[in-house]
Amino acid sequence: MKGNAQRGHELAFGSFGIKTLENCWITGRQIEAARQAIARHMKREGQIWIKIFPDKPITKKPAEVRMGKGKGAPEGFVAPVTPGRILFEIEGVPFEVAQEALRLGAQKLPVATKFIVRRDFVESSL
Repeated sequence: MKGNAQRGHELAFGSFGIKTLENCWITGRQIEAARQAIARHMKREGQIWIKIFPDKPITKKPAEVRMGKGKGAPEGFVAPVTPGRILFEIEGVPFEVAQEALRLGAQKLPVATKFIVRRDFVESSL
């Protein structure tokens, strides 16, 4: 995977989000762990949008199997992401709560991320 994200690189729903800075494969388990961490810190207030979905199947051959004899069985699914891709968006919580919630969620992911805010965000609007 090379290049930057061509789609999904701007905030579409929420006022806050996290954006990737690296190429990576993110599994469904990692996405769910991050979602839980974000939701717990927000105390189930506001709204969360998950902007990626693990739809690429990954195969693996069993341990101690010789070369050849075809492709391995599907082991799981991943979401390939490139730099600039928005992973999560949130809305309906104050700036400080959103920043900490997304920081906790980003710790669960195997990729470097950046906290972003909508251009027209105004603190007094909440």
